[in-house]
Amino acid sequence: MANVAFSKGGSLASRGAKPALFYRSRERGILPVTRALDILVSSIALLFFLPLMMVIAALVYVVDPGPIFFGQFRLGHEGRRFRCWKFRTMVIDAETRLTELLATDPAARAEWAKDCKLRNDPRITSIGRFLRKSSLDELPQLLNVLIGDMSLVGPRPIVHAEVERYGRYFKDYCKVRPGITGLWQISGRNDVSYRRRVALDVKYSRSKCLSLDLTILFMTIPRVIFARGSY
Repeated sequence: MANVAFSKGGSLASRGAKPALFYRSRERGILPVTRALDILVSSIALLFFLPLMMVIAALVYVVDPGPIFFGQFRLGHEGRRFRCWKFRTMVIDAETRLTELLATDPAARAEWAKDCKLRNDPRITSIGRFLRKSSLDELPQLLNVLIGDMSLVGPRPIVHAEVERYGRYFKDYCKVRPGITGLWQISGRNDVSYRRRVALDVKYSRSKCLSLDLTILFMTIPRVIFARGSY
């Protein structure tokens, strides 16, 4: 998947391969059930967490004045692009700081090249570190679930630059909607290598069913409480 381009309509296509738009999803057989569950749970959760989200929004702005939310284009079902929302956890000039860090710190550069993550990321604000550790930064993604860009359960949404890491397995990623939680989250999250993450996404895509989704949702609760693999 070295040569990747956007196909018509915002989907991704590999040169010489079928556009992602034509990947047939195993999800379709249970889509009405999973979609109904997504709408019901995300609607209730948004109402329940609204007061907390308002407090978080105020803290994000007070600690580092600027945008409260961070929206980044990710790839979803059938390779379609969508804007994935989070509470902003990084400083305003995060990209500039990352470029400077990777240019001057070989250890950080090697860590970033391995997993696209930094355990001690200097770009993260004080409130942002707490939000990431507690996974509260992802609460705005309930809106993504409600409008249908994401599901409660699925692979974590990836950016365009990560497609190459999936290689021929990108088609499996495209078969399901990305999720707020999934096999990766209950299997160690950031403590899991990227290669293992891809394997978990493929396993989920090929095994997706309602019972699996419910199992992952229930197993997510203790993982979030104990913040395993979150940073």
